Amino acid sequence: MFMRQKLDIRCITMGISLLDCADSDAAAACRKIYDKVMHRAEKLVQVGQEIEKEFGVPIINKRISVTPIALVAGASAAKSYVDYCRTLDRCAHELGVNFLGGFSALVQKGITPADDILIHSIPEALSTTESVCASVNVGTTKNGINMNAVRLMGEIIKETAELSKDNPVNGCAKLVVFTNAPEDNPFMAGAFHGPGEGDCVINVGVSGPGVILAAAREYRGRPINELADGIKKMAFKITRMGQLVGTEAARRLGVDFGILDLSLAPTPAVGDSVARILEEIGLEGAGAPGTTAALAMLTDMVKKGGVMASTNVGGLSGAFIPVSEDEGMINAVKQHSITLEKLEAMTCVCSVGLDMIALPGDTPATTISGIMADEMAIGMVNNKTTAVRLIPAPGKKAGDWVEFGGLLGGCPVIEVNSFGCADFIKRGGRIPAPIHSFRN
Repeated sequence: MFMRQKLDIRCITMGISLLDCADSDAAAACRKIYDKVMHRAEKLVQVGQEIEKEFGVPIINKRISVTPIALVAGASAAKSYVDYCRTLDRCAHELGVNFLGGFSALVQKGITPADDILIHSIPEALSTTESVCASVNVGTTKNGINMNAVRLMGEIIKETAELSKDNPVNGCAKLVVFTNAPEDNPFMAGAFHGPGEGDCVINVGVSGPGVILAAAREYRGRPINELADGIKKMAFKITRMGQLVGTEAARRLGVDFGILDLSLAPTPAVGDSVARILEEIGLEGAGAPGTTAALAMLTDMVKKGGVMASTNVGGLSGAFIPVSEDEGMINAVKQHSITLEKLEAMTCVCSVGLDMIALPGDTPATTISGIMADEMAIGMVNNKTTAVRLIPAPGKKAGDWVEFGGLLGGCPVIEVNSFGCADFIKRGGRIPAPIHSFRN
């Protein structure tokens, strides 16, 4: 499984609470943050490497998530939170982790002054740092969608793309906008350590698209219910491996084991693709009629196998469909079997949403906000996590290629509906919570 089917622990992520680092002096707060993160995560990479060697299980990424910085920095009188981001970036580099998440704000019902400062700091923060990821939660099923935040985030995404257009990784690849954001997600770029979490935990993300593909091949031509059962059994095996690694990592680091996120997270490598699983199920190409139904079955069986194997399943747990990080999805966009609208339909049943999608550079901010609003509505109404990681590519048009590098891969720029929605987005306000949200 490890050598031929690319099974791995995609990440072990240490979640660290920074609530006790708040200070009226921003410089003092940054010193406290640096000291706590460096102390807590001092042995994270070392322990991950030791477990890899002893157990023979690849652990691809060691990462950190922290309390949403808007909750910490709000105690200070700082007018920009870029220094907080640079402090976190320094920690990430010195500790040897590839990403650190938590430059975040939770604005589903309203925007505080601290939230506003953080959001407006995102373009400079992400364009002048390498390892820090940002996220903003703009809606929940319980609260509805904050359309003022949606409008603002469309503008922030455009500004971030422009400021970081010459960077090795565009800042928008490190920026996620959520509805119903989970507080214990170990996957980047949306990871943060929620305010309801403990002081320090280990969360694990397991990924095995290649293993699930191999399982699907064993059931070629057989009824879908038999295939579903085979996928569920394989998900159970993968989860047990993740449980073992997570428990051992937490024990060695002297912290609590948080959750196990069993998400099929693809990479650009051949054989590590969610799109290829869909093709093996019987589709000529990802995006063909039947794609949403096949993806719904796949996601559900992964979840069912996971919860049978561990009581700690959490995070997102399902199937990711990022365009740039999945060679099968890249091929589907090239062949025009996948469109932006079809991707949106698929997000009704998968783990996250419109992930790692390159847009034409001249896409208006209001159109970006409109795409975002549609995705947030899917999450709100269906009581699930949805998100967007949209990357306007300055100077590029539909069909051009954009390269992000490493696990982020590259992809064609996707075509965007040319009809505008500016008048809708400029209304602002809030989309009320759906009727089924009232469950008290």
